[in-house]
Amino acid sequence: MITCKKIYTDIPFAHRQPLHDGHCAQIHGHNWNFEFEFACNKVDENGFVMDFGKLKFVKDILNEFDHAFVVPIYDVEMERWKELNRENLVNLVVVPDVSAEGLAEFLMKKVYSLVVDKTGARCWVSKVTVHEDSKNSASVTIREGM
Repeated sequence: MITCKKIYTDIPFAHRQPLHDGHCAQIHGHNWNFEFEFACNKVDENGFVMDFGKLKFVKDILNEFDHAFVVPIYDVEMERWKELNRENLVNLVVVPDVSAEGLAEFLMKKVYSLVVDKTGARCWVSKVTVHEDSKNSASVTIREGM
């Protein structure tokens, strides 16, 4: 297996952990970094695992998070957040889980199928790492193409 990695840095957005029993239940933000590791068993005709120039779709997905307020689908204040979104006071993004672990899993699922599609199943996403800040990160890893 051959791998390569693309890193997207300094994407600012806020989130909250509504079920947390501490300060993480409050709205707070980070500058997030996202690493995508791509894998294949055979490189393409250019010698690439993944042509980084063809990853605009990943940047488009991550742009949704730029300066957003990211909340989990189960947030009890959802109607309040939706109202703020309608008033253009927040850019609301709703995901299954707002932890670094949850975001890594969400992005793995979203990007994996697109990469497999765009490369004719020659290449897949083998790892997604989400850095919540410079000290905390979480990863989701797939050992082989699914």
